[in-house]
Amino acid sequence: MLQVGTRFAATLTAVALAAGAMATPAAGWAQAARKPAATASAPALAKAASPESVGFDAARLGKLDAYMQGVVASGRVAGMTTLLARHGKVVSFKTYGNTSLVTGAPMTEDTIFRIYSMTKPITGVAMMILFEEGKWRLDDPVTRHIPEFKNLKVVKSVNPDGTMVLEDMVRPPTMREVMAHTAGFGYGLQDDHPVDKLFREKRVLGADNAKDLIARTATIPLVFQPGTSWRYSVSVDIQGYLVEKLSGQTLGEFFDSRIFKPLKMTDTAFYAPADKASRLSPVYVLNRDTGKIEEAKEIFGNPLPSYLEKPALESGGGGLVGTTMDYARFAQMLANKGELDGVRILSPASVEMMGTNMIAKDVLVSSNGTTGARFNEAVGFGLDFMVVNDPRAAGSLEGKGTMSWGGAAGTWFWVDPTNDVIFVGMIQRLGGSGGDDLGGAARTLTYQALTNPEK
Repeated sequence: MLQVGTRFAATLTAVALAAGAMATPAAGWAQAARKPAATASAPALAKAASPESVGFDAARLGKLDAYMQGVVASGRVAGMTTLLARHGKVVSFKTYGNTSLVTGAPMTEDTIFRIYSMTKPITGVAMMILFEEGKWRLDDPVTRHIPEFKNLKVVKSVNPDGTMVLEDMVRPPTMREVMAHTAGFGYGLQDDHPVDKLFREKRVLGADNAKDLIARTATIPLVFQPGTSWRYSVSVDIQGYLVEKLSGQTLGEFFDSRIFKPLKMTDTAFYAPADKASRLSPVYVLNRDTGKIEEAKEIFGNPLPSYLEKPALESGGGGLVGTTMDYARFAQMLANKGELDGVRILSPASVEMMGTNMIAKDVLVSSNGTTGARFNEAVGFGLDFMVVNDPRAAGSLEGKGTMSWGGAAGTWFWVDPTNDVIFVGMIQRLGGSGGDDLGGAARTLTYQALTNPEK
């Protein structure tokens, strides 16, 4: 049966990429003292009186800490942070190892990470803000908002020589399908399909801006007829363009005014400015010749961006950097059904809809997903989240309705509305930690310690 976790994000088409010190306790509860004085602290979630006060067994929770210490001590990642909260109270916020193997700088609570595809749920929330304003409907054809897609073709078959046989769309993709990765778009993070090769050749993800990304995408056929399969895709960058078009703001402006400032996510943005640059963690990748990790120089065949200056394309699919606490505040807003600290971002119904499976039953059963992600009736996909419909059948201990995703550098998170639990894990290694599924392990080790869920 399916094992859920960051394996979905680490082994999906999108993120199939190719010696740490022992862990040290987090220094200080809010933000670490190492932060430059010029940078304002992000508000921390309140600390739980004890793990037991919110239903956890502290001794059993120690297994989670020991496991993550071991991952860092093995040299598979340079460093890590993990944050676990229940009922809005932080049960554990730990740092392990180093941000940099070159300087030996220790990991801190306020380290800034490249969160890559964990940008996607934030873009999804932006879309739902505009949904609540009546700017679009779930079953609108995407061509109502992006007429450039009216003449898209669809791959009917691929010849042995790699050439494609094309046909017309039966109908345009809907907005629902764009948000659930069932629209048929490619991505280009791998090149195992001719459509993805075209995404690379046309440098779709290297577009000058969102409008240019749409123009380039409009010249590439869909992999399948809309709604007939699931494929991780460029669709969340398309959503980023939709946010800009429907709001009249850039994506960064919309994020900042409608999500980051209201939630006090003070370190999350499309780049780390000069006064925060020292906190941006390097990204690592395994050197297969030496068997050790080293700083990465490229990603998906392109030079690794520095994230130290404003990018030309503000990518809704993978462009943000941020801290563990910032993302925890975002996750807690979702766990609170759209509200945090008296500020409401979405209605409870909208959050519930985001966490509702949107993959049609016949697609779930007949196609059984794609390589690396086997969706079925136990695990589906909502609006920019993976969603767990039947956790026990899926082989997981989390609660029904858990929403989650991860990023190309191994970051992961989940929001469990049944148990009112959130978890954020941050590492910086392309392709994940190597050899295991940190998200899946974290789930098991977290919930085996939740011995009194009624609290």
